[in-house]
Amino acid sequence: MNNTFMEAESLISETLKKSPTIGLHQLNIFAVPFPYLISASSLINSRQGFAIAAQNCSSFAQGAYTGEVSAAMLASMQIPFCLVGHSERRAIFNEATKELLEKINLLLQNGIRPIWCCGENLEQRNSNVHFEVIAKQIKEEIFKLNDEAFSKIIIAYEPVWAIGTGLTATSAQAQEMHHFIRKEISNKYNIEVANQTSILYGGSCNAENSEELFSQADVDGGLIGGASLKSESFVKLILSMHELH
Repeated sequence: MNNTFMEAESLISETLKKSPTIGLHQLNIFAVPFPYLISASSLINSRQGFAIAAQNCSSFAQGAYTGEVSAAMLASMQIPFCLVGHSERRAIFNEATKELLEKINLLLQNGIRPIWCCGENLEQRNSNVHFEVIAKQIKEEIFKLNDEAFSKIIIAYEPVWAIGTGLTATSAQAQEMHHFIRKEISNKYNIEVANQTSILYGGSCNAENSEELFSQADVDGGLIGGASLKSESFVKLILSMHELH
């Protein structure tokens, strides 16, 4: 929940202006607040390598839920992606498995690809139960999907202890968890599905550490927070991924 309308327009415009021509292998997604979705879509204007996502959606299809925004509404604006289960939604707004499953299913029914977030907190990491925590989230929330539905999911691993704290998982820690997630997918579906699933890292990823993080075998990109609020740092992140390819 950052930036006024004018600031957001300026950020997107500057980022697009400074970014290189992106090939088909790379996609950069602006996840913007609801009031800015149409403007942001207009600004990117189908430019190759860029897309728009909503930050959230309702777990209800429609009805008397004042203030909510449905997946069908997002689809009617041709929004192709939507975040689901971000750590802040889980922690601050108490979103849990049942609600998140309903959001995922509604998004898929409306042709929108969920960017599903998972992660452990510091206590869970220090207690060495982080793999169990992630496995439980995966099995309860996205492994209920059939092969076709699961193929639409993008996963974002965000260690909660490394969000906005200045702490960052080492590249080895990020790779270890991403590899674990991919192995779980392979065991549930198959190796081909696992290899085709994009797994992003989110957790104080910035222009200084992005190249090392993105160079890991199972890290397919980033879910960027604070570093995306300035066009200079965001473009550096885009370039770090671009140069790896």
